[in-house]
Amino acid sequence: MNLNRVEVDVRSATAWVEAGATLGELYSAVAAASNGSLAFSGGSCPTVGSGGHISGGGFGLLSRRFGLAADLAVDALLLHPLSSSLLSRPALGPDPFWALRGGGGASFGPVLAWRLRLVPVPPSWQLVAPALPDRVYLSAFVGAGLPGSNRTGLSVTFKCLFLGPSREAARLLNRRFAELGPTGPLWTESSWIESVLFFSGLPEGSTVRDLKDRALRKKTYFKAKSDYVRTPVAYGDLITAVDLLSRQPRAYLILDPYGGAMARIKSDAIAFPHRAGNIYAVQYLIEWTAADDHRSAEYVAWLQRFYAHMERHVSAGPRAAYVNYVDLDLGQWTAGIGRTNPVEEARAWGRGTSSGTTIGSCGPKRPSIRRTCSGTPRAFHR
Repeated sequence: MNLNRVEVDVRSATAWVEAGATLGELYSAVAAASNGSLAFSGGSCPTVGSGGHISGGGFGLLSRRFGLAADLAVDALLLHPLSSSLLSRPALGPDPFWALRGGGGASFGPVLAWRLRLVPVPPSWQLVAPALPDRVYLSAFVGAGLPGSNRTGLSVTFKCLFLGPSREAARLLNRRFAELGPTGPLWTESSWIESVLFFSGLPEGSTVRDLKDRALRKKTYFKAKSDYVRTPVAYGDLITAVDLLSRQPRAYLILDPYGGAMARIKSDAIAFPHRAGNIYAVQYLIEWTAADDHRSAEYVAWLQRFYAHMERHVSAGPRAAYVNYVDLDLGQWTAGIGRTNPVEEARAWGRGTSSGTTIGSCGPKRPSIRRTCSGTPRAFHR
């Protein structure tokens, strides 16, 4: 018997946690049940047992804001040392319950479980960005070597386009995503074409005229993959992914919110199936220069491993991808080459999609996404 169950009641913002559960198990259960909107104020070591931690006070990163772990204990189940009966807070009385919280473990008897008050925490980007008004596009770039960034180490850059005056944009995001702190000189009012230049990635000092330059002046090698996320990734899983990302300074992610008009248009309106139900798209990228091209296989393999790690957090049945992000790992279209009926092959793909679209016997009926199939990994030069 591990005594490590955690039962979270999101509506009352409380949780019963058995004393054998580690802090990591407690935090993971709270984050998963609340989609990251609730937390518990405790220590930072995930292998520490929650029972003893709470009994001894338990301080951590949220303690200055919400108090100690023991401050958030609202009930307990204590095994009476003589009768072996279970006593909750009403039966314990005020003095023993006072002493149990912070006085140290085993003072009056073993506590088998604690009822804890959970605390609200700011929403994450993945809950905010897809639900913002249609006039707002808020993307996130995550990595240790972000393009155009002069920072060292892992960082996150948020880029926002708002159709309207900057003061209105600041008010909106301060209300919906206050943790971003979008105030002051971070906002620049411009025409639409000037905003295109801002987001283009062209070198500093470029002008609108440079948008017509068909040559890409800065050339790098890169490998890219993509995914669609349909349910928010749990907080603990995000931490694990970011930790992995921090180990490869040449890799980064681009998170693009969906929703808005893209979701309101039906998935069979045109041949693009990624509509309602997708909250954001992920671009996985790793870049290197000609000087490092001898390590290209290493870089490609790293990105493939990271992509494999993310599989259980993204769309499935089949795992979807954005067709314009070329990824030869997914195979190549060969229907019709040496086959008598390519429609039958297309039908199998259509039936395997999660968007409800199909391939009909007389040709395409709202063609959909491709199944993942084997292929030879390739890197691209741009």
